[in-house]
Amino acid sequence: MQDDLFGPASPEPARKPQAAPSAPRPKARSGDVALAPAAAQYQALAAQLPANLRMGVSTWSYPGWEGLVWDGAYDASVLSKKGLTAYHRHPLLRTVCVDRTFWRPLTASQYAAYAAQVDADFRFVVKCPAGVTDAQVRGEDGKARETNPAFLDPRLAVEHFVEPTLEGLGDKLGVLVFQLSPLPWGWLSRPTLLLERLGTMLAAVREALAARPQVIVAVEVRDPELLIAPLADTLRAHGATFCLGLHGKMPPIEVQLPILRALWPGPLVCRWNLNRIFGAYGYPDAQKKHDPFNEIRSEDLHTRELLARTIRGITGAGQPAFVTVSNDAEGCAPCSIALLSQAIAAL
Repeated sequence: MQDDLFGPASPEPARKPQAAPSAPRPKARSGDVALAPAAAQYQALAAQLPANLRMGVSTWSYPGWEGLVWDGAYDASVLSKKGLTAYHRHPLLRTVCVDRTFWRPLTASQYAAYAAQVDADFRFVVKCPAGVTDAQVRGEDGKARETNPAFLDPRLAVEHFVEPTLEGLGDKLGVLVFQLSPLPWGWLSRPTLLLERLGTMLAAVREALAARPQVIVAVEVRDPELLIAPLADTLRAHGATFCLGLHGKMPPIEVQLPILRALWPGPLVCRWNLNRIFGAYGYPDAQKKHDPFNEIRSEDLHTRELLARTIRGITGAGQPAFVTVSNDAEGCAPCSIALLSQAIAAL
C-alpha cells in the first residue's frame, strides 16, 4: 500500500473539463431535471476507474453546474428536491454526501425520498447531526454558547441518525460519517476520556448495524491534536475507519495518511472540503471566489495527485473507496472529480 500511495505521479497534466458553451442564461425551469448531454464524454473515463471507487459531490443543488451536470437552468430549490434524478446518471458520480443532516436530523421518509431518485447501484454518504458530534451547543453565528450534554451520546446517535438512515436508504446507504467539530481544550487535554466516550458510541453504532456490516463507519476530526495512535486503536477496536478530512483546519493529506496506514487493511473515506489556501475559517472567502462554481479557480494539484495515488493503492488492494468533493476544494466539484478521475486513470 505504501509503495502505491507514494509512487511516481503521472507526468501528464490533466486536461481541465469545461462546461459546454451555452447561450445567455434562460429563465430557470421548474420541472424534472435531466443530465447535461456533455456528461456523456466521461463514459470512457469512468470505465477506466476501479469498480470499488465511488466519487461524488458534497451537496448538489448548484445552478452553476448547468452544462456540466444539469441540462439547463434550474433554481437551487428545484435541484435540491429533484436534482439527484439527473446527478446519479453522470458516469463519474456514484455517491453523494448528504451534508444537511449535520445541521438537522432527517426523517426516514426524507431519506427514502432521496433513495427513490437513484438506481440500485448508487450509495449515500451521510453526516451525523452536530447535536451528537459537537461538544458545544452553538448559536446561529457558529459561536459556542454552552457545553453539549448529548456529545457522543450512543442512544441519540442510534435513534436520531443510524436508525432513520437505515430505514430510509436501505441498501443504498454506504457510509456514516461522524465529524467531530473543533473541540474545546477541556476535551483535547483529556484524549483518553474522549476516546473512551467515542468508543462507547461507536460500539452502539456497530451493534445497530449488525444486519448491515457492509456500511462503513468513519470518524472525521477537525483538531490536528487528535491524529494520534490511540485514535486509530479506538477506531480499529470498533470496526470504524478514519475519514481523511481535507480542510483548512487540518494538516495536508500526507500528514493524515499515517492514521490510515495504522488501520490497514481497510476502506478509504475522504471528504475534500476546503482548499487550505483559504485557512481554517475560509469558507466565506472561498465561496466569494468560486461562485458560480462552474470552473476550477483554486487548483490544488498537490492534493489531487496524492489523493489519486491513495485511491489507486487502496482500491488496487481490493478495498472500497468513497471520495466526496466540495466546490470549495478547487472551485467546481464536478470539474475536480473529472480531473481526479483522469489522474487515477493515468496511474
